Parts: sequence; structure tokens; C-alpha cells
Amino acid sequence: MAAVNEARAAHPDKRITLWFQDEARIGQKGRVCHRWWRRGERPPGLCDRRYTWVHLFAAVRPASGARFALVMPVVSTEAMNVFLAEFSKRLAADEHAVMGLDQAGWHGSNDLVVPSNVTLMPLPPYSPELNPVERLWLYLRERHLSHRLLDDYDAIVDACCHAWNQLTPQRISSLCNYPYIQQVSG
Repeated sequence: MAAVNEARAAHPDKRITLWFQDEARIGQKGRVCHRWWRRGERPPGLCDRRYTWVHLFAAVRPASGARFALVMPVVSTEAMNVFLAEFSKRLAADEHAVMGLDQAGWHGSNDLVVPSNVTLMPLPPYSPELNPVERLWLYLRERHLSHRLLDDYDAIVDACCHAWNQLTPQRISSLCNYPYIQQVSG
């Protein structure tokens, strides 16, 4: 994690924190997940054929369980700019965040405005297993967002907010604090 060392060298007066960021699309087309049921029978389930969704932008700090999220209508460079600006405002004055993220097009756009207290650290391509936020999406979908019919856009936003607010710092740390992150953060 050369980006962490570079951030330490570039900002010796700041406390360097390691965050990870990702986006998830959540909507009326629910995700199929496992369900216990009688052998030989298909379990009943809800099916929605509508196509309304939102995107949950999230950043977590696995070492402490800190979190930040915004529900956005689209994924784009503009949405990422809003997310980074709001995230940046919530950092402490003595903090500089190194944010690991995938290499989606809007993460590396020339129009992306990265705040001065944030350094972006692209993760290797085609390696979602390195981004611990992916485990949060799985947890939220299986525990809070599956087997539901959501009436409209506002209901989807409410469901996303409710699911996100169910996360505790302990749950985030237990799901996201991979051994390699502990080595870098230590």
C-alpha cells in the first residue's frame, strides 16, 4: 500500500486513516438469496418486474468501523464529486484519508475533483475481493434488502437508509477488517 506511505510523507502533520469506498445499485429488482425451505419444494418469494433503483455510495474505515454514505440517483463523475466533497467535510481537521476504491470510470475521470484531505488509492482491476465494502453489500442485501417489494423511488431510498443505519461499528469491523488492512493500519 504505497499510497498510505506516500500520504504519510506528503502530510507529516496529519493523522492518516485508511478508508474504502464503493457503490451499490439497489432497487425494485430484488436479489435472490438463500432461504431455508422444505426439500423438494420451491419456496415462495416476491418478484418485482419494475426497474427503479438508486445507488448507495459508501465509505468505511475498517479499523474503527466508521462509515459514511449517500444515496444518489445515478453513478457519474458529478455524483462522485458530491460524495467526495461531503465525505471530506466530515473528516477531522488533523485527518487525511487514503481511500481505496475500484477503477470505475467515474473514479478516474479528468473531471473528478479530489479534496485536499483525501488521497484516492485505486485497487487492482478485477479484484472486488480486495474491497471490504463488497462484504457490506452482501450483508445488507441478505439481511435487510431481499424478499421485499418496494413501491417507488422514495421507498427504495428509505429502505437503503434504514438498512445502512442498522450497521454498527462492530459489525463493520467484523465484516471489513481484513488482515492485510490491519497490517497497513497498524
